Amino acid sequence: MNNEEKTAALEALLFSYGEPIAIGKAAKFLEMKEEECAALAEKLSADLNRNPASGFAILRNGEEIELATKPSLSWVFKKLIEEEFKEELTPAALETIAVVAYLGPVTRAVIDYVRGVNSTFILRNLLIRGLVSRHLQSGKKNVFEYRVSFDFLKHMGLARVEDLPEYQKYKNILQKFENFEEKEEHHEEMPLEPPEL
Repeated sequence: MNNEEKTAALEALLFSYGEPIAIGKAAKFLEMKEEECAALAEKLSADLNRNPASGFAILRNGEEIELATKPSLSWVFKKLIEEEFKEELTPAALETIAVVAYLGPVTRAVIDYVRGVNSTFILRNLLIRGLVSRHLQSGKKNVFEYRVSFDFLKHMGLARVEDLPEYQKYKNILQKFENFEEKEEHHEEMPLEPPEL
């Protein structure tokens, strides 16, 4: 790949990842040196800042980078959140919270894999609503797990998450995706089709 293609690949990775990612992890995923990845991130940041037709910017905090809305356009995200709160949960949000409820604690990578789409915005919405909670995965740095909150249990009239209909049946599905998480950590190719349930 030439530099333009590498920069595009980095942008695609940041968009798909949807959360802050360590430069070293991004470099490993894109099969390049960390120094090269850092330089590409700087180039991408400058390109986005110069382009008035782009609504994105690169945020950097220490050794982590993230693709985000330009500060000058933060009103778009704020308005979107306000509109979301005026409405009931969307089908996509209901689907996401069902995955979290039955498979939780569960990482966003597995949620995305089960749903087949990026769930970052929906999870953020559910976090703001207080329906799910996020915690660092035990023994891992910068890997979060999601689970339903006490407010969700109260809203559903449940004493515990295990009281959900056919909880154990669907909970067992999580085992089908454990290999996926291991493959993601080793940057192996994601299976084209989900495991048979």
